[in-house]
Amino acid sequence: MDHYDSQQTNDYMQPEEDWDRDLLLDPAWEKQQRKTFTAWCNSHLRKAGTQIENIEEDFRDGLKLMLLLEVISGERLAKPERGKMRVHKISNVNKALDFIASKGVKLVSIGAEEIVDGNVKMTLGMIWTIILRFAIQDISVEETSAKEGLLLWCQRKTAPYKNVNIQNFHISWKDGLGFCALIHRHRPELIDYGKLRKDDPLTNLNTAFDVAEKYLDIPKMLDAEDIVGTARPDEKAIMTYVSSFYHAFSGAQKAETAANRICKVLAVNQENEQLMEDYEKLASDLLEWIRRTIPWLENRVPENTMHAMQQKLEDFRDYRRLHKPPKVQEKCQLEINFNTLQTKLRLSNRPAFMPSEGRMVSDINNAWGCLEQVEKGYEEWLLNEIRRLERLDHLAEKFRQKASIHEAWTDGKEAMLRQKDYETATLSEIKALLKKHEAFESDLAAHQDRVEQIAAIAQELNELDYYDSPSVNARCQKICDQWDNLGALTQKRREALERTEKLLETIDQLYLEYAKRAAPFNNWMEGAMEDLQDTFIVHTIEEIQVRQLVPRRDQALTEEHARQQHNERLRKQFGAQANVIGPWIQTKMEEIGRISIEMHGTLEDQLSHLRQYEKSIVNYKPKIDQLEGDHQLIQEALIFDNKHTNYTMEHIRVGWEQLLTTIARTINEVENQILTRDAKGISQEQMNEFRASFNHFDRDHSGTLGPEEFKACLISLGYDIGNDPQKKTGMMDTDDFRACLISMGYNMGEAEFARIMSIVDPNRLGVVTFQAFIDFMSRETADTDTADQVMASFKILAGDKNYITVDELRRELPPDQAEYCIARMAPYTGPDSVPGALDYMSFSTALYGESDL
Repeated sequence: MDHYDSQQTNDYMQPEEDWDRDLLLDPAWEKQQRKTFTAWCNSHLRKAGTQIENIEEDFRDGLKLMLLLEVISGERLAKPERGKMRVHKISNVNKALDFIASKGVKLVSIGAEEIVDGNVKMTLGMIWTIILRFAIQDISVEETSAKEGLLLWCQRKTAPYKNVNIQNFHISWKDGLGFCALIHRHRPELIDYGKLRKDDPLTNLNTAFDVAEKYLDIPKMLDAEDIVGTARPDEKAIMTYVSSFYHAFSGAQKAETAANRICKVLAVNQENEQLMEDYEKLASDLLEWIRRTIPWLENRVPENTMHAMQQKLEDFRDYRRLHKPPKVQEKCQLEINFNTLQTKLRLSNRPAFMPSEGRMVSDINNAWGCLEQVEKGYEEWLLNEIRRLERLDHLAEKFRQKASIHEAWTDGKEAMLRQKDYETATLSEIKALLKKHEAFESDLAAHQDRVEQIAAIAQELNELDYYDSPSVNARCQKICDQWDNLGALTQKRREALERTEKLLETIDQLYLEYAKRAAPFNNWMEGAMEDLQDTFIVHTIEEIQVRQLVPRRDQALTEEHARQQHNERLRKQFGAQANVIGPWIQTKMEEIGRISIEMHGTLEDQLSHLRQYEKSIVNYKPKIDQLEGDHQLIQEALIFDNKHTNYTMEHIRVGWEQLLTTIARTINEVENQILTRDAKGISQEQMNEFRASFNHFDRDHSGTLGPEEFKACLISLGYDIGNDPQKKTGMMDTDDFRACLISMGYNMGEAEFARIMSIVDPNRLGVVTFQAFIDFMSRETADTDTADQVMASFKILAGDKNYITVDELRRELPPDQAEYCIARMAPYTGPDSVPGALDYMSFSTALYGESDL
């Protein structure tokens, strides 16, 4: 015996002896065995295109017996004899019995002559032996085999069902619920188990037999009436029929296992593809937002008024307060999604994700950097423009005040200078007019400074690009032209007065005598006239106006003093808060960094600690909002400096955004480390060793290793990269590591190191994260599906064909995953191709990045 020991032989001998005794005791069992064994034989013979009608007659020549053995074993027997003589038949049956014996089965009391003679008892015994060997012997469940294994399988499958208690292969099956439970456990859609009744065994049995024949391709091997009508149904008949269920469902189980593997792989692929699509969309949307926002921030066309520029500042505040924060979160989430995706790809043995051209994380960071640079320049420009407009408004108001005062003073002066009152005046009147004119000339000279100031202010307004410069220039020009005209008229009037004075003096000499005589009267008259004239030139109205301006100026100074006090309070209020918030942000950044690199507790402990930090950070947000409000008040008050703090609102904003991004990124890193640890079976001790080595070479505490740092770290862990790329010699102790670094005698080829860097830094950022580091260190321990395993699973679903059909995919896989495969599988072009055949082999390799999907 080739494969079976004597104990197994005894196991076969005992059932045969039982069969001898049982058949003699209960003839009813013969009927059950005839039907069951005939149906069982036909279930196999039909694969060869034949069947039997009478079990003791149709095996007598040995031909169908040999054919049955070939079908159920898959092996070729010796060439049968085709003669009709008894000797030929005996020869054929002996070949069949020899084949059975070659399989380790010892036949007892069964000879070829009895089979050729049509001995029913011997024929049924022979078939039972065949059934035992080829249908039951190989059943194995939880270290039990054959009959015990089949019984245990039945018990396991029917355990959840009420009114089913399988203890044997006879009376436990009489009510039919056991058969129905087996079917329902594997194909629940075929039987409504809840409607079955224990007191209706005929219905239960017939339901099971009909469903098994119609849907499971298991022929009817038993009669419901025989089972119900027999006190103890035939054990061999029940075992034979139940073994058909085992083989039917074990094949289905194999297919189900294959389908589950495929579904698992496809689910991973679908999830990864969705993550890739989400990344691409989020990256595209974010880049598009940046593309639209940068031109808005680059637009430096100034507004003409302070109100318009303050509206621009308010729009910028809305951008910083409402529009940018969600984009900061999107950028952070984009990096988290990217890192999570890369981790999942590595864990599922897939190639790294390479985003579309221009959508790499580095591209996003570069675009974001440009945005922030332009943003910073825009805010500086806004504030400078507001300062400029504030200066322009002040100068324009000063110009208007001085121009109005000058225009009020010059009002009527031209008409006065054009008067010819001197033509009818006497000599004394002329002299009085001259004195008055001299006073006017002094006043005119005093106003020269104001005119020069007006011209200087107008010039400055032009240089600062004041929007209303044309009207300012026109008014200034008018004032200057009028001033020149006043000068000319003043000179002309003086000349006229002097000529008249000389003329009247000549006339006066002629009337000197007369004048001497009239001297008393003339003196009185001239004195009176002079007094009247002196009163006329006193500037009483202007003097009164000056006295009115003094209290107004005092009021303006008081108001400005109050405004400056208010501004100082705003400065102190902002400074006090900023001096608390700025250091708080810095402290939190440092604490998060320590949590992520130190090895206190498990990864779950670190994750819990980080989430507590995240909660405390989120709860701090109202203080940031309050500081933003104070900053807005400062800007509205046109305050541009603050000696009470070194922190600007821009510093606080950038720090806050970095803090939110850092805590989210760090949490994601720990989550990915947990994923990697669980997927690759890394112990906490190993994780601590990896972290200690990584931290040792991360001397700048950046959380990443540069290429040279990474190379030294690999050497410290025993990797001899260059002589043997796959060799790992183990962990070096401190002395070995020190000696290695001192001697620097390691052999690390540049090409090999470049290959490793392509694994740990697929996006060519020039740094190695701790996540990529532990992925590389634990890459040999991964228990992941492979392309070959997926291919083998598809082969099972395809029935060992080199292709699979659309119908097979839709039958074996869930609808969405079936359609996923159908949409991506290429047509099969092999020599055995049929219409609609699909190539699952190339599809399987494409799933793992070994070809294009």
